Parts: sequence; structure tokens; C-alpha cells
Amino acid sequence: MTVTAAPPALLHAVGDRALTWLDAQREHFRLTPQDRATSGGVIERLKPIGELAINMQVLFREGVAGSRQHRSAGQLLEFAWRDLLDGGNVLAALQHDEPLSPVPLEVYGTFHELGHRHPGLESALEVCRLTTTWTALEMVPNRRLGVLNAERKLGLTPSADFGQAVERTWLGRLPEPWTVQLHIAYDLTHTVFHLTNWGEHPDRIPPALADYLALYLPAWTAEWADLEHWDLLGELLVVDTCLPRPTLDARMWERYAAAQSPDGAMPVQRGMPHGDPAEVFDLVHHPTLVAAFASAMATSRALSADTAR
Repeated sequence: MTVTAAPPALLHAVGDRALTWLDAQREHFRLTPQDRATSGGVIERLKPIGELAINMQVLFREGVAGSRQHRSAGQLLEFAWRDLLDGGNVLAALQHDEPLSPVPLEVYGTFHELGHRHPGLESALEVCRLTTTWTALEMVPNRRLGVLNAERKLGLTPSADFGQAVERTWLGRLPEPWTVQLHIAYDLTHTVFHLTNWGEHPDRIPPALADYLALYLPAWTAEWADLEHWDLLGELLVVDTCLPRPTLDARMWERYAAAQSPDGAMPVQRGMPHGDPAEVFDLVHHPTLVAAFASAMATSRALSADTAR
């Protein structure tokens, strides 16, 4: 069956609306006194900040931002580093309190790539990485890939073999495609993200894995679209953009775009929640960040395909 690619204008509009919402909601990314009371609270709040940085980096990298988007993305990144992370001091404090947590490294990796530096944090990370515990920490395989990719971003000697780490993931085993459930689907998307450095290097996906994904990804996207699980569908649409020949399926993208609220937020599943703005933010910031990510990648691939014709 022939698959029609979505037009760049549709792809770009999804990200433009998502970025508008993220910019308007920036204060909700801020750590509260309750968050700062425990290391667990800080770690929980750092995740969306790290995701925000990755998404803005992708937007810059792919070169698909208009002047307004470019300005908003730059302001958000500066806000994240200066205001939310206090110039990296929040990460350094967490590293002091939880010296063997990989979270400061993972979040800092993106900001490091963007030119930000915190020498004290880097020194503390290097000390922790000299311990046997650093390589012995037990974590799911795709998370190990995330740590290795963060080390690569900082130019550090990897703490494990990247190829062997890929082979230990679910995707690396090329299992039965019909066994994909929600958590497995998220695991395989993140394997691809870490493999490619969030879509920067699609060529790093081993050919066997790329062929496997090309064969079964259409069925997975159709299933999660039918379930109206927009968060996971968005991540699967990003995986498509990481393949050697992305489909940019217009039918999937039209359904995805239709689920987005007028103000740019993307619900996790079915429709938008209602209630206290802070609570709504906590529920939908991730799918909205995914929408911005998917849009930047897909728009870039669509424009590249148009240029190649």
C-alpha cells in the first residue's frame, strides 16, 4: 500500500503550537520548595527540564524554526539553565546529595552540548565515574544507553560498550512484534533516541534494527492511534523520522494533529484534562514536548525529501 507523506506545513504547525504552549507555561517547569525538600522531588522535576532542553536543541539543530520559534526556543533554553537550574548549581547540589545518580549527568549532557559549563559538576562526575559502582549500577538496558549517550555528549570515556548495550535492549533482540505493550513500546522508542542522539545520527541504527522497525512500525502506530494514545504515538512518529526512509504517514499525522488542543497542548490519551493549571501541566507537558520533538524531526525530513526531488 502506498503511503502519502504529510505536507511540511502540517508537520511544522504541530510544533509551532506546542512551542507556544510550552513558552506560555514555562513557570510550571520551576522547582517548588516542596520539590527541593528531597532528592527524589528534585529528580522528578529535573526530568521535564531535561526534556525541554533536548527538544529546544533538536529544534535548533534541525534548522526548521522560524524567527519567532527560534527566539522562543532560545529564551526557553536560557530560562532553563539560568533560572530553573541556577546555572547548573541545582545539578551540582543533586550530584553532591546523590553522587551515584546518573540524572545530573544525563541532564547536563544536553546543556554541555549547547555550550554551558559547570566545572564543579564535571569534577564531581569524574570522581563518581572512577568507582566500580558506576558501571555496576543496575538499570534497564535502554536507560544504560541513555547514560552512555550522555557520557558521549561530554566527551567522556564510555563506562560500557555501546554495541553490547544495544544488544541487551528489547529492540536489540528483534523479538516478536506482537508482544509490544505500552512499556515495551516506550522502551524501544528510547533505544532509538539514545542510539541516534535524539535523531541526530539515524545512520547509527544497525541495519537489522532499521529493517525491523520499517516493517513493524506502521502496525504499531496504527494500533496506538486507534487507542488515541497521543503521547506514545508521538514517540513512534519520531522513530519513523530516524529511519533511513521515513514514511511521514499523512494519515497518522492528520490524526495526531487533530488531537492537539487549540492552545498547543497535547493530551496523553483521548482528550485534554481539566482542572488546576499546574496539575494539567504535570499531566500534559510530556506529550506536548514529544509533539515539538516529532514536529521538528518530521519537518526537517520532509523538507530534505523535497529538496532531494
